[in-house]
Amino acid sequence: MRDRLTLRLRILLFFALLALGSIALVAAGLWVAARETGFGALAPEVVQGALVAGFGIVGLVVWVWFLFDHNVARAIDGLASGIRARVHAGIEHDLAAEARAARYLGDLAPAAEAVTRSLIETRSALAESVARETTRLAAEKSRLETLLADVPVAVLLCSAEHQLAFYNGQAVDILGGGTAPGLDRKLLDYLREGPIRHAYDRLAGAGDPDAASDLLCATTSGGRLLAGRMRVLRRREEGVEPGYVLTLRDVTADIAAHTRRDALLSEIFDRVRRPAANLQTVIGVLAELDSAAEMPDLSAALRAEIETLTRAITELGARYDAIQSDWRPLVNTRSGDLLDGLAARFQAHGLQLETESLDLILQVDGFEIIAFWTWLADHIAGEGLARQFRIVIEEEDGPGALMRLCWRGAPLSVGRLDGWLSGSLGRDTGELTARAVLQTHGSEAWPEAFDTGHSVVMPIRSVRRAGRRVAPIARKVVYDFELLGKARNAAVAETRLEDLTFVVFDTETTGLSPSSDSIVQIAAVRVVNGRRLENEVFDTLVDPKRAIPPSSTDVHGITDSMVVGAPDIVEAGQRFHHFAEGAVLIAHNAPFDMEFLRRQEAEIGRVFDHPILDTVLLSAVLFGQLEQHSLDALTARLGITIPDEARHTALGDAVATADAFLRLVPMLKARGLSTFGQVVAEMRKHGRLLKDLNG
Repeated sequence: MRDRLTLRLRILLFFALLALGSIALVAAGLWVAARETGFGALAPEVVQGALVAGFGIVGLVVWVWFLFDHNVARAIDGLASGIRARVHAGIEHDLAAEARAARYLGDLAPAAEAVTRSLIETRSALAESVARETTRLAAEKSRLETLLADVPVAVLLCSAEHQLAFYNGQAVDILGGGTAPGLDRKLLDYLREGPIRHAYDRLAGAGDPDAASDLLCATTSGGRLLAGRMRVLRRREEGVEPGYVLTLRDVTADIAAHTRRDALLSEIFDRVRRPAANLQTVIGVLAELDSAAEMPDLSAALRAEIETLTRAITELGARYDAIQSDWRPLVNTRSGDLLDGLAARFQAHGLQLETESLDLILQVDGFEIIAFWTWLADHIAGEGLARQFRIVIEEEDGPGALMRLCWRGAPLSVGRLDGWLSGSLGRDTGELTARAVLQTHGSEAWPEAFDTGHSVVMPIRSVRRAGRRVAPIARKVVYDFELLGKARNAAVAETRLEDLTFVVFDTETTGLSPSSDSIVQIAAVRVVNGRRLENEVFDTLVDPKRAIPPSSTDVHGITDSMVVGAPDIVEAGQRFHHFAEGAVLIAHNAPFDMEFLRRQEAEIGRVFDHPILDTVLLSAVLFGQLEQHSLDALTARLGITIPDEARHTALGDAVATADAFLRLVPMLKARGLSTFGQVVAEMRKHGRLLKDLNG
């Protein structure tokens, strides 16, 4: 019990005992005097003097206690908190403020300041040494991240409980639809669990780390079909089941293309079989007749069946040509790169080429397009029509463009070009024909005359202008391999802080009353395994369905025009609840933010019953209730700078709160508060500051 008493409380008890002892001594003196002289003979003046002395002693003890508490006890607590912050939270600035407050402690404050300064210098020197030694490893890590980011399939690393420990940019597109799925989140929240569990159980049971299993699974929404391969990792620790690597590729379009082609082939057989059989029957009847006199007039029947067969073949052929582009992957190619490749090939073939184009992005098979135009120019030159050419790519109205091969000289007829198209493009292309290139791109080619010469025109279906700014590609990989070796504990109260996942959030509102005001912005960041994940951020404006007062806009800068088109609290609340699923919520002054959310639970259709930590109470636990516990004061105390443009924005305050929490965790552990339950129990001792929200 005595070990739990704080220094200031012990000093208070000491002075209280001193005051009680002094009063007891005065009372004992009166009792002795009264017994010697008789209790009735004791003069009233003596009693009054004893009372005055007693009150004087109490007043003196209280005054001395106040001076001692203010100048000694609080100063020692401040020094202890400052030293602990610099030891465990990595704060670099010195103890100047704490030393000034402890100026009556003699040499203790300068000694503490010297110790912490030496610690900071030693830590800096050690950090520089470690940084130099790890430069090579960091470079290799960067290369590995770049390599994995550019792998053209989704790569996932999961624990045996299917918690994500690694994902690359392609996984963001496949699983999250452009939003990061999140470390330590369940893969089965995104993929149907049957194929995943069956493949893992099969591989884990085999006990062969070199074994792999192919699988086909769907997203939980059923919108995508994914082809994957799973490989189980080697067991690293006893008692912890091995994780697995899963690669995924979206085959939804491939399966749809196969399905369309199969359906088309079936229809071809159905629609061609009947008129062909009818024609065979008519021809058989004609063959059995002996003379022209016996021959009936079957010309109408023949004509009808032939017309039916011709229409079917023409229509089905057109549909077959239309789906050719579904089979070959067409990639985005810059027009300048395509024309540069053409110029190189023309030069290699002894032909001259000029090019002209805007900066366009074409969706084509670049190899086939270059081979097609080079082949065509060779044929034109071989016929003696021209050896100098010009290729122009012209935008059309809509999403397409025209690609022209122009020359001055004799024209090229439609029939001659059509005859060429069935030929092979050359030895380098195998059996690829010019007509197959046109079918792959869903296009055609024809000769055309213009003012100064002749040309062959080929439409390109999908073209867009190249923007000045290159579109960002989700290439960053996100990982924490320590998640693979963590044993899960269902009891949050007994779980160590470093084993929990946290979502640190903040809200901006139209005012300070949860009963009458509304949320206008929600932002949050995820903290996993002791670090804030920069790529896993939630940030949205919220339409409050009411006017935002100017006084509130002055604080957070959000105006009525900014929330036009933003999601309402129902949609935003559901998205935030999904982002925070399975995590401990953290906020600065959490009762304020949680009251706004909990009042909307019925409309949102979600219950915010997460475990909660409050950095106001954590600050009180570590620095004492009499200190300032605003976010500005806490971050300043911990050496965290909030940019002016980020202060009083939901995301800026959430990031600052997360960084402050990460610096408080080592200090809590140094105080012996290592589990969530221990921290909550300590926070409840400061309940007069804020209400604890954990049940």
